[in-house]
Amino acid sequence: MSDPTHPPSNPAPQLVRQLGLGGAVVMGLGSMVGTGVFVSIGVAAGVAGPAVVLAILVAAGVAVCNALSSAQLAASHPVSGGAYEYGYRCLTPALGFTAGWMFLCAKSASAATAAIGFAGYLMHVLGFSDTLPVSLPAAAIAILVTALVLSGLKRSNLANLLIVAVTLSSLTLFVVVAGASALRGNSGHLRPFLPQGADGFRNFLQGCALMFVAYTGYGRIATMGEEVKDPRRNIPRAIIAVTTLSAVLYLSVGITAIASFGAEPLGETTRLQAAPLETVLRSLGHPAAGTLVALGAMTAMLGVLLNLILGLSRVALAMGRRRDLPAIFARLHPAHNNPSAAVVGVGLLVTGLTLLGDVKLTWSFSAFTVLVYYAITNLAALRLSAEQRLYPRWISFTGIAACLFLAFWVDPAVWITGLALIAAGLLWHLFRQRTCRP
Repeated sequence: MSDPTHPPSNPAPQLVRQLGLGGAVVMGLGSMVGTGVFVSIGVAAGVAGPAVVLAILVAAGVAVCNALSSAQLAASHPVSGGAYEYGYRCLTPALGFTAGWMFLCAKSASAATAAIGFAGYLMHVLGFSDTLPVSLPAAAIAILVTALVLSGLKRSNLANLLIVAVTLSSLTLFVVVAGASALRGNSGHLRPFLPQGADGFRNFLQGCALMFVAYTGYGRIATMGEEVKDPRRNIPRAIIAVTTLSAVLYLSVGITAIASFGAEPLGETTRLQAAPLETVLRSLGHPAAGTLVALGAMTAMLGVLLNLILGLSRVALAMGRRRDLPAIFARLHPAHNNPSAAVVGVGLLVTGLTLLGDVKLTWSFSAFTVLVYYAITNLAALRLSAEQRLYPRWISFTGIAACLFLAFWVDPAVWITGLALIAAGLLWHLFRQRTCRP
């Protein structure tokens, strides 16, 4: 039987280090600034009300702890796979497998949310939001983006750079236009600002869990550690920069959207049409600005979808190398040097999830599974030696406690399903350990 704590004895083909600091930052922004700002703020506002602004701050604090743990792990173990590899190397095979399995579940759901969000904004612009099921264009865009990733990382990076530029421009437009309307309007939309009563506090915590997912795009940098130049220097800097920039952006958009439109209608339009920011601007009498923001939202969703499929394929690659997934996922395309089978596999999974057509369901499922994933990441960071450690241990302890606490504030049906998937995955892992031969 093969040793589950180490890759197979025959060295696997390695990916090429071609991302510098700037490329890693753009990759992280392309993964983070998208669904989190164009969709999830609306989803969380529908749950937590105006207190979603506080939820954005709490989620940012949790994300910083996780980001620092991820940064020092990625700097010490700069390989594809993220916490999947860290779990194997620093903890146990079962925890390593659970991290990889939760990453695949969480980020496939996030990718599906991005595709549904793209479809929602597209149909709203074209006037088909009441006539065409959102799942059909969502599935189509998932297939198209999978094809783009298959064409090679370099071309995907160029598309990513253009997407980030358009996205940031459209969000700046939203903050300026909606912010001006908020300053002229009634500030009552921000009251009551604090959670009210036990139900309000419970909804606030659920909002924190939902907003946390919006910050996890930095994980794409860690999962692509095998392709980043000078990883010990560039990975931590890129992760910290992306987390800080995104927090400022989310706060700006969240405050202006709620102050100008209101938390309850923002949540309702997200649930019905998955295009909240465009709806805000149109309701304020700025249809042209709404259309421009919708175009920015669509490019953002493309960026998120592209980077998620890239990150997912690298985790599937790592799991294939250890035979936790079928061995075909470990193969690299001889011409493009990318894991084409893994890309196709995750593309099909994401496409299937888009058929749910429900942004709150997919985003909530992503919240639970990704919080479990980062709890394992923080646990692995505690096992680093003093020479490998870049930050104090209390940061990782705080990250573990916060992740496990928030994970169980999503809808009970979601976390029960998540626990069932963990159990099913561990049974598969046990079976593979007993049957896999070198």
